[in-house]
Amino acid sequence: MFNLAGYGPQIFAGTVTTVELSVLSLIVSFVIGLIGASAKLSRNRAARGAATLNTTIIRGVPDLVLMLLIFYSLQIWINDFTDWLDNLQNSIDFEFNLDPFTSGVITLGFIYGAYFTETFRGAFIAVPKGQLEAARAFGMKPFLVFRRVLFPQMMRYALPGLGNNWQVILKATALVSIIGLSDVVKAAQAAGEATYRTFFFICIAGAVYLMLTIISNGVLLYLERKYMIGVRKAVL
Repeated sequence: MFNLAGYGPQIFAGTVTTVELSVLSLIVSFVIGLIGASAKLSRNRAARGAATLNTTIIRGVPDLVLMLLIFYSLQIWINDFTDWLDNLQNSIDFEFNLDPFTSGVITLGFIYGAYFTETFRGAFIAVPKGQLEAARAFGMKPFLVFRRVLFPQMMRYALPGLGNNWQVILKATALVSIIGLSDVVKAAQAAGEATYRTFFFICIAGAVYLMLTIISNGVLLYLERKYMIGVRKAVL
């Protein structure tokens, strides 16, 4: 058994925080990706331009730089907004401070939402248009067409990209320790500095990420089998 020198609970708590941060960031990225892909495929030139500009900037700037920019700029914007409310009506005394966890979810969700946008855009294009036209011909409303026809088939094409993006998000949570979040990396660093066994505890953190990745691969394999039901696999 590993001797964690009494830091086992902190490592476990950091692991739980990492999983929570990853899952919530995935949800935010998923929603932003769907909206962004719809905008890029829209007939509205302004929507297409805004979505294209967003994905270009996000994918062209390093994640760490974006994380620091969003973390600090969000708090500044919120402070300016609350000051404006206070000046508007002196009776209003409202303050809101972003904690590292919320900032991490917003930041990772916003960053990887751009990558999800391109993944979903390609998946939407891959779905045969004839099936959508047939669904509309049967009188299905747009949301029902999306839920019953477009989304299930789109997921078949999007899952490989989604799986890659999810695992990148999972590993990118380590960057959030820079803004003060007590994730598994932060807990491992604190344990290593206190016990002078930094290499050992960093290896523990790496093993935790590897374990989470293996579990994720199992979940993704299950989803792939679910969405590929009824599809004949090509034989090479």
